[in-house]
Amino acid sequence: MTSAAWDWQSVYPAPAKLNLFLHVVGRRADGYHLLQTAFRFVDRADELRFSPRTDDRVVLVTPLPGVPQESDLTVRAAKLLQTHTGCRQGVEIEVRKRLPMGGGLGGGSSDAATVLVALNHLWRLGLSRARLQEIGLSLGADVPVFVFGRNAFAEGVGERLLPLRLPSAWYVVLEPPVGVPTAVVFGAPELKRDTVAIDATRWQPGFGTNDLQPVAVSRYPEVARHLEWLTQFGEARMSGSGACVFTEASGEEEAKAILSRMPEGMRGWAAPGLDQHPLAELVGALP
Repeated sequence: MTSAAWDWQSVYPAPAKLNLFLHVVGRRADGYHLLQTAFRFVDRADELRFSPRTDDRVVLVTPLPGVPQESDLTVRAAKLLQTHTGCRQGVEIEVRKRLPMGGGLGGGSSDAATVLVALNHLWRLGLSRARLQEIGLSLGADVPVFVFGRNAFAEGVGERLLPLRLPSAWYVVLEPPVGVPTAVVFGAPELKRDTVAIDATRWQPGFGTNDLQPVAVSRYPEVARHLEWLTQFGEARMSGSGACVFTEASGEEEAKAILSRMPEGMRGWAAPGLDQHPLAELVGALP
């Protein structure tokens, strides 16, 4: 779709991401971990709708249970746009969740990025992609890549991004019935924090592991169980800090065949990888 085709009646997607690898290569003096990772967007997404208001309030009409509106990333993203631009327009936000919370698929971060990109367009604010990425980083380390709009190799705390051209692929993703708090994994004393950094330009699909996986597996038996089952079909690993685990399939047919063999009670889905974010062209030319 061209940017002109997106309007107040449109449904704005917030796609999932997979971490094809994730290494912890150090730690800053302020405690933030230094990472190297490869982000891959996949064709499964939350869906957001926006409605203009006659006042300047930001209202989430689909609040998450137990999450105050002022703490929700979508509300915070909209209010940050107002603050940084002086915009006095208000909005109602509706989110249809398809991505699990605490799943390592970037659901909340992706929602926030879609708010930034969509409202920058709908409110005609004219902020650049780089500026939206800066605003997004204040909301969370995974937000900038969704604004960036391309599959990317990320460094630092996730803010230094190099676009990646990745081959077509299908993925099988399992959703263990547990949320894994990111803070718990990164705060674990046994977490490996000294993996040797690599040259970003030399990374290839298939290289690397997920340094967070051993912590999540040891503390969350359901993550271990799902990972063990999926490994029979190929190399499987956890995305982000978990809990979701995935493997690459040879194509759509194999992906669906794997899903058909899931034990009763397991939850999963298959989706192709994306070359770019569905809203990438709303912020001008891609990097």
